[in-house]
Amino acid sequence: MAPLIALLAGTALARIAGLLGVDALDGWHPALRAGLALMFVLTGVAHFASRRADLIAMVPPSLPRPGLLVTVTGVLELAGALALLFPATARWAAAGLALLMLAMFPANVSAARRRLTLAGRPVTPLGVRTVLQFVFVAAALAVALGG
Repeated sequence: MAPLIALLAGTALARIAGLLGVDALDGWHPALRAGLALMFVLTGVAHFASRRADLIAMVPPSLPRPGLLVTVTGVLELAGALALLFPATARWAAAGLALLMLAMFPANVSAARRRLTLAGRPVTPLGVRTVLQFVFVAAALAVALGG
C-alpha cells in the first residue's frame, strides 16, 4: 500500500506546489510525473534495503539468478524515477516503467500463490494487487501518452 500512498500523496503535493507557483510542477501531468518518481524511488530503494531478501524470494522459482533480477529491476526503477523528472525523458521513462511493471507482475502472482511475506506481513492478495497494478500502469501510461 505504501507505493499507492507515495503515488497519490506525491502527485497531490506536487500539484499543490504547482498551484503555489513552482512552474515545473504547474499542471497535472508534471505532478503525476513527480508522484510516479516518488513511488519508484520508494520501490527501487526496497530492492537494496531491508526488504531485499523478501523481494528475492518473490521471484518465481523458474527464473534464474533471482538476486541479479532484483538488482537489475531496482536499478531500472531508480533510473526511471530520475528520468521521470526531466520532460525530455519522462515519456520514454514512463513507457519503460509501465513495461517493467508488467514484466514484474508474475512475481507478485507467484508471491501471492505461495503465500509469501514482505516485511513480515503477507503479500498483498492477488485481487487487490491486480487492481493496484492496473492503477500504477495506468498512471505510467498517462505520463507516457499525455501532455
